[in-house]
Amino acid sequence: MVNATTKLGGTASDIVVAKVAHGLMSMSWVPKPVSDEQAFEAIKAGIDTLPAGVKMILNSAQFYGPGMSTHNLEIVSRFFEKYPEYAERTFLMVKGGHNPDKLGLDNSAANLRRSVDICLAALRGKKAIDCFQPARIDKAVTIEDTVRTLAALKDEGKFAHIGLSECAAATVRRAHAVHPIAVVEIEVSPTSYEEETKKVIATCAELDIAITGYSPLGHGLLTGNYNSTADIDPKDVRAHLSRFQEENLRHNLVIAEAIKSLAAKKGCTPAQLCIGWVASLGDKVIPLPGSARKERNLENLVGGDVILTEEEKAEMAHILATHPVKGGRYGDDDSNLWG
Repeated sequence: MVNATTKLGGTASDIVVAKVAHGLMSMSWVPKPVSDEQAFEAIKAGIDTLPAGVKMILNSAQFYGPGMSTHNLEIVSRFFEKYPEYAERTFLMVKGGHNPDKLGLDNSAANLRRSVDICLAALRGKKAIDCFQPARIDKAVTIEDTVRTLAALKDEGKFAHIGLSECAAATVRRAHAVHPIAVVEIEVSPTSYEEETKKVIATCAELDIAITGYSPLGHGLLTGNYNSTADIDPKDVRAHLSRFQEENLRHNLVIAEAIKSLAAKKGCTPAQLCIGWVASLGDKVIPLPGSARKERNLENLVGGDVILTEEEKAEMAHILATHPVKGGRYGDDDSNLWG
């Protein structure tokens, strides 16, 4: 049974959720999407760990499928078609704003409306969208206009709450001034803890907004499961990430080994240690690891109950200070990621 819980923010501040969320991307945005049977088992197992009244955050997107398709949302739809009683036990976050015509981001009012409708069509009424988020901040549209569009769609009953993703602290503040924001999704891990990350966390704490920290395991880098680039499928998205390139990976595996040693002393897995570390960054900071297998999801959820001592936090800080991560979160220069 999962013990650690928290509440969301904004218009969702009365909703109690597990301290660790479940990202669904790896079920479909991979070289070979998993079977419904495997996906359903993983989703259901996580929900089954929760006590009554606590919801599991499920994180999906308009484009988490081959060819930027709605494949992932279709898995979600089929899950709730089979298990309708689980709909009220989950909080479904959906990222959108993808324009299929432009093959890219478009947060114009017309495209956000189309994006939401595409997502709703894929879900087929089997599960409501609890929180809709533009996947990135479109610099061609002011954040104020973006949030006004989202507020109008929310008022029409398209979804219940507004979220943001990959946004700077100043953007969060401007958005929240237009309409309360329930959740902000940013990358947070021991190797992705930039100055702007810290500012976003502090701003959200001030405004009582929850944070879902995606990739708390550094896209798998910190799990201890990789020894070289030979362990990465060439079709896997990680094969293109800066930190997984040969020279960078050799450097970064030293960090992974140090975290593995610390986890062994702690009596938990490296994944659980990293998830516990992210969870320790704030009462409403919710680690968002992805998993496509039941056993991995259950392992991740236990990470929310891992409490690091001050000495262990200091040791983690020492590891990262003496051996800083090499490479950016995606490319070599991530300065344009913060919207």
